[in-house]
Amino acid sequence: MKIIITGSLGNVAKPLAQQLIAEGHDITVISSNGSKKSEIESLGAKAAIGSITDLNFLSKTFEGADAVFAMTPPNMGATHIVEETINVGKNYAEAVKKANVKRVVMLSSVGAASPVETGPIKGLHHIENIYKGLENTSVTFVRAGYFYNNFFNDIPLVQNAGIIGGNYPENGNIPLVHPTDIAKAAAEELVKTSGDKNIRYAVGDIRNPSDFASVLGSAIGKPELPWVEFTDEEYLNGAIQGGLPQEMAELYTEMGKGMRTGVVQADFIENGSPVTGSIKLEEFAKEFAAHVNM
Repeated sequence: MKIIITGSLGNVAKPLAQQLIAEGHDITVISSNGSKKSEIESLGAKAAIGSITDLNFLSKTFEGADAVFAMTPPNMGATHIVEETINVGKNYAEAVKKANVKRVVMLSSVGAASPVETGPIKGLHHIENIYKGLENTSVTFVRAGYFYNNFFNDIPLVQNAGIIGGNYPENGNIPLVHPTDIAKAAAEELVKTSGDKNIRYAVGDIRNPSDFASVLGSAIGKPELPWVEFTDEEYLNGAIQGGLPQEMAELYTEMGKGMRTGVVQADFIENGSPVTGSIKLEEFAKEFAAHVNM
């Protein structure tokens, strides 16, 4: 199959490309970074260098494709982040229609069923609805849990303050996933030849934040590492002081609030809380420890 992968060589896109290439598929990886061309080609894929905001570029790249993996990462330094994310989704949908692509797998998120109180996930909610309107194209929405990789952002807090935390309590159940498990789920969905519009959850573990502290803490020799629940204001101020732009910090604060109230987890729970990934928190903790010791 001829498959287009967006997301450059990111945490999900790279293992996805590697798996599909190993299976013998014709893979093109889209990247806005020209310096990635040689690395993409070294994997055995074709490189399409251009911007996902460029509809003409997308339409030409999608021509002749059997399937597209559509990832719409938020622009971390921009304003109007949700709106710009939605605009990329509109571009993908328009390019899919122009190129007559029959299969799309979208990287979405647990929480995408809700249009409110989910922070940056709100953009994915609207994009899902755009893709639902695609005619003659089957779409799988891969709703991923909270990325383990997000814990790398907590390393300065762990090292400098001896704590880990967020604006949600230690006893809430949070669906988690490793990018490798997302890639495996996406690869399986991309090669399917039937189906209309469906949802697949990519979750490898369900744990509470007190486990985040104890498991990750033990991995770095700090078994007593505490989980600290911050107020929304404390979390927002800390995120801004940590270097996040104001708007992105506000969105992440809202997402944490949604995790606290249960809005983010609601659709996952209502759909039976399926755990299909294989990588558990304890296994990821080894990666976390390696990053701490770098």
